[in-house]
Order: sequence, then structure tokens, then C-alpha cells
Amino acid sequence: MDQNETNLPQNLERCSWCLKFDQYIQYHDKEWGVPVHDDNTHFEFLILEGAQAGLSWSTILKKRDGYRKVFANFDPKKVAKFTDEKLETILLDPSIVRNRLKVFAAVNNAKRFLEVQKEFGSFDEYIWSFVNHKPIVNRRKSLKEVPATTKESDALSKDLIKRGFKFVGSTVIYAHMQACGLVNDHIESCFRYKELTSISSEPRKK
Repeated sequence: MDQNETNLPQNLERCSWCLKFDQYIQYHDKEWGVPVHDDNTHFEFLILEGAQAGLSWSTILKKRDGYRKVFANFDPKKVAKFTDEKLETILLDPSIVRNRLKVFAAVNNAKRFLEVQKEFGSFDEYIWSFVNHKPIVNRRKSLKEVPATTKESDALSKDLIKRGFKFVGSTVIYAHMQACGLVNDHIESCFRYKELTSISSEPRKK
């Protein structure tokens, strides 16, 4: 995705949270809420959302390329092998949020991620089981109606924590579920709501 691309449709109604800058709008229009079934993409969002804890998503989005560079293009097998020495070097890189706990948690989570893959065949199979392998399509009239957590995110968060993951509280995990299309939380008047509702009704491709 070209962060400098400015040729964006201007006459569409969107969720108001994305209107701050073009890269945010592109993320909303192309990615947010699209059902994800690729494990590396799930791992990417786990790293980025863990980094977001206490910060804004717009801050992390602007640093996404930095994270992609220092975390081996979000390959969990490679990140799981990062040494403490490598992590100390990463902490010197201003292209990411230089929080020691979050950086070290990424390696821990990569190891736990691989364990889940081994147990379930894929992380995707594991995480989608918490929504019965079908996106939850909500009917939000405004952003005020969008919760910070749900019973599904509570259950998933609890299980991830039990498995040893870090920075996976229910709020962080609900953000993951929204981003990766396990739930459709676009407001109903947003042009993406109908598009993604249509995708959600299609049979899942194995």
C-alpha cells in the first residue's frame, strides 16, 4: 500500500475515526474488517496491536513499515529466533515504538504463535473458532455504539493469556478481531459495511 497515494474517493461516507490522514483512510477502505485467513497477517496485527497498547492506532500505522523492517516482515518463525542482543539493537531504532516490554513480548508471542500453529494446524484455524468460523456482523449506528470488548474477545484474550501470550488483553484482542474481520464493526452508513457484509455471507474457502 502506497502511503503517499492521495487519489482517494472523496464522496463516500466512512467511519469517522479514519478521516485524519490519507494513510488512515486507505487502511479503512482496503484492510480494516476484511476477513483475514493468513497466519503472517494475524501475527503482524498481534505485534502492531500489542505495540499500540496505551497509544493511538494512527501512531502505529505511521510506523508500520518500521515494524515490518525490524520484525522480519512479520515472519513468526524468524522473530521467534531473535536474540536478546538483536532486540537491544531493535530498541535503538526510532522507526518503531521503543518500549522494551513490548519489543521483548513480540519474541515471546512469536514462540507462542508457533505453538498454536502446531496444535491447531494454523493460527487462523484457532482464532476463527472463537466466532464459530464466521464473521460477526454488527449493526452499529454510530461509533458510540462500538464496545471496547465483547464476550468473544474476553474468551479469546483469556485463552491467549493462558497460553503465555503478552499484551493480549481483551481490548487489544477486540481490536484484532475488528481489524482482521472476525467482526464487522463498520457503522451501517459506511460504504464498507455493505461490501464486507456481502463478503461475510460467502462460504469460507478452505
